[in-house]
Amino acid sequence: MKLLESDRTMSEGRFAHAMLREIYEQPDALARTMEQYVAAGHINSKSLTDAAECFRRHKDLVIAASGSSRHAGLAAEIMLEDAASLAVDVEYASEYITRSTNTKRDPAVLVISQSGETADTLAALREANQRRHPTLAVTNVENSSMASEAEIYLPTSAGVERAIPATKSFTAQLLVLRLLSLEAADARGTMDAKEMERQLAELWEIPPAIERQLDGWRAVTERLAAKYNSAKTLLYLGRGIHYAIAREGALKLKESSYMHAEGYPAGELKHGPNALVSDEVPIVALGTVDWQDAESVLRYEKTVALMSDLKAQGARTIVLTNAGDDKLRSVASDVIEVEPANEYLLPITEVVPLQMFAYYMALENGVDVDRPRNLVKAVVQE
Repeated sequence: MKLLESDRTMSEGRFAHAMLREIYEQPDALARTMEQYVAAGHINSKSLTDAAECFRRHKDLVIAASGSSRHAGLAAEIMLEDAASLAVDVEYASEYITRSTNTKRDPAVLVISQSGETADTLAALREANQRRHPTLAVTNVENSSMASEAEIYLPTSAGVERAIPATKSFTAQLLVLRLLSLEAADARGTMDAKEMERQLAELWEIPPAIERQLDGWRAVTERLAAKYNSAKTLLYLGRGIHYAIAREGALKLKESSYMHAEGYPAGELKHGPNALVSDEVPIVALGTVDWQDAESVLRYEKTVALMSDLKAQGARTIVLTNAGDDKLRSVASDVIEVEPANEYLLPITEVVPLQMFAYYMALENGVDVDRPRNLVKAVVQE
């Protein structure tokens, strides 16, 4: 597949900030990453093959990461468990090294970091190496410490990311982790060749799908930011794999705009957080659905019921929906439409309008979005 070369992504003059430019660079970053791992309709990567062989021997996996990378790990947990029947735990990297060394488990350990130098995550990798666990690293920097110290290195090929809030590096992580889950499924005999071919074909469709939707998302999120900028707190809700994206959307809002936000599993709202919901505390809910996936449909139906209850409660809600979803539109205050996709690929697309929403909320609050206070691109000291 030829890399997407839109004039807008190549022209720095169109973007006032690196964050917005890097949001628009995501189709190219994803296509470039796909080309690194997939050729002629097949995964063609020694690093993925080595990783899959590791998972053939170790069905137990610990993922250690921080910040946005940990949210990618939460999505990967579901991808790997569902596709390859692995048992996956996701740890905060800062907590991993304080866990008992007396555990009887012998997991593989996967670390995820944009820079490959994140202090907590690098410490987790070194601890895993010391414990003689097989180690893997997903990072965007090929000459980083993690890339050289892990036994298996899986690059993301997102390109240099200058803005502190992660955008293209995050979606590239999701893509690599999905490819990892597919190769692991093949190695563990949980996916046949025909299904693998179908899944890879759907992955190739993601970069142009995002490209098609960027300008529409930009217009909608700029309008919504002007409408919701007076909120004191926003609650982000998601079910299943979309919970990871709810967490990421909330983090993007916090670090970009200095507004408070929290991500919750949608089913947990009525177990306490609903007490916060008011005109000043709106909801952002992920309501996309894969109609070919029965569990996705069940989650969708539960989300529709919850949004109906919130409408009766008088809540203000922004809901990410499939394009043309009149059912959710009828119970939401506002919607952001996303083209339909595979359940495990929807996170790669649906996070992009949440990145844009955070960007425009930052502008509404007068924040230097590329350099938010108290934050650095890579946390290299604990």
